Amino acid sequence: MPWSREEIAQRAAQELQDGFYVNLGIGIPTLVANYIPDNVHVILESENGMLGMGPFPYPDQVDPDLINAGKQTQSLNYHQTSYFSSADSFAMIRGGHINLAILGAMQVAQNGDLANWMIPGKMNQRYAVVRWSLVAGVNKVVVIMDHTAKDGSPKLS
Repeated sequence: MPWSREEIAQRAAQELQDGFYVNLGIGIPTLVANYIPDNVHVILESENGMLGMGPFPYPDQVDPDLINAGKQTQSLNYHQTSYFSSADSFAMIRGGHINLAILGAMQVAQNGDLANWMIPGKMNQRYAVVRWSLVAGVNKVVVIMDHTAKDGSPKLS
């Protein structure tokens, strides 16, 4: 039986180490913020230019002006949050200032390459490959994704 999205995020959170600066990509990676171990202090970064993100906010704490790269509402760490352009965010990633990037992916080839495709008439699904090329300076990259596509077929091509 495949893992749930939450179980995948929990497993990815085990890769976090105390003191890491961590980029959380779009999709399942955004859930990782909810599963950071109590004894691990990390600073979360979103490529839309937010450093110091917190977990998803409770309904009574939602601020529609605070969003992550996936356009979901986000909480912040009031003692360590800063904002900057997405260009500066990617410069931090490519410049080696991020210890760990946790990416979401749409599909992966059997040899481990992230798949790149475009579906006519649909949103361009090439973000995973583009993101992969932008994390070249990161010390460690973890790619997480659903085990199957929406139609139930495997996500390996």
